[in-house]
Amino acid sequence: MAKVLEGPGMGLLAKWGMAVPHYVVITAADQLDRLSSANPWLSSPAAQLVVKAHEAVGSRMKLGLVKVGLDLSAAKKAAMEMLGKEIGNLTISQVILSECIAHKEEYYLAVKSVREGAEILMASIGGIEIESHWDKVKRFLAPLGTDPSLEQLENLATQAGFQKQLIPKVAQFALKLYQCYDQEDGIYLEINPLILRESGDELVALDAVTLVDADARYRHPDWNFTFASEFGRPYTSNEHAIMEIDSRIKGSVKFIEIPGGETALLPAGGGASVFYADAVIATGGTIANYAEYSGDPPDWAVEALTDKVCSLKGIKRIIVGGAIANFTDVKKTFGGIINGFRKAKTEGKLDGVAIWVRRGGPNEKEGLDAMRALSTEGFDIHVYDRNTPLTDIVNMALGV
Repeated sequence: MAKVLEGPGMGLLAKWGMAVPHYVVITAADQLDRLSSANPWLSSPAAQLVVKAHEAVGSRMKLGLVKVGLDLSAAKKAAMEMLGKEIGNLTISQVILSECIAHKEEYYLAVKSVREGAEILMASIGGIEIESHWDKVKRFLAPLGTDPSLEQLENLATQAGFQKQLIPKVAQFALKLYQCYDQEDGIYLEINPLILRESGDELVALDAVTLVDADARYRHPDWNFTFASEFGRPYTSNEHAIMEIDSRIKGSVKFIEIPGGETALLPAGGGASVFYADAVIATGGTIANYAEYSGDPPDWAVEALTDKVCSLKGIKRIIVGGAIANFTDVKKTFGGIINGFRKAKTEGKLDGVAIWVRRGGPNEKEGLDAMRALSTEGFDIHVYDRNTPLTDIVNMALGV
């Protein structure tokens, strides 16, 4: 799962036929001087603009990161005040400006993935206080393998209390949101608020929360945006590099840095990654990263992941592998890890770092033997097969 920031999220809504405000995303306030000449809605004397921090931050309005009803000069000043501002561990690096659309009522609309299918949520009220009126939100479940019909969505709009003349429009908009969710590999799409233009009868999505399946990126060549970090900081260049590789391979490689840890992890599969992280911490150690390789990824991708793990600052040990693989080729993936280790050693990255390996699965003997052979090249490496419990590897690695 990955979060898409508001700008590209709005772009996905527009792609599927939903009306959204005009908007631009900037990283410096002086960019508005150039953008205003190409975007008349910015410089119009009657322009009313909204300025918001374009980051993965909740409750932006309550944090003072949303300014409404500004002309271009005031919008530029608000952007200057927001850019560079620190919120917790996050520094605001982007601002989104959009047109302020006059309206009287605010509504709520969302689609989310559930075990049984897709749940569509709808309410005839919306805005920043929607949580306090959650009992007014009505739901409809589209079971797996089925799509909601307009009639079903009209019934939902009726239950949600929409006025009769609005019901067909809301149902059509909800259908478009569902199509966006379905075709863009959505996990959760929320529009809050959905408004009706005061000057007409058009529904417009004023704000959007967009979560998609990051592993589906290879199916969407037009996804030219980066995902938002959920860790209170931007993704690092190494994290971005592995995400880019992950988006275009069979199988999966993942990598998140955790500064200050002494134990680096290079586990096989999500289960092993969680187990090793918990076991290291429970034993009194500190972890330097989250990582995993799974689904039989190509050896070059595992080599790239290994390089990033070996590049972590201040590590004293690396724990490699995991349980018994079903179909991931141990010899092949270990080949990628071994190449990564050799490259790191020539660059001086593994000086004083001990390597602990435990793995089972297809071609495990050949893979483990190749790992053991690294000891003849000067590596401090300790290799174990499926008969050694994973807990023992952690205990030995941490000297318990």
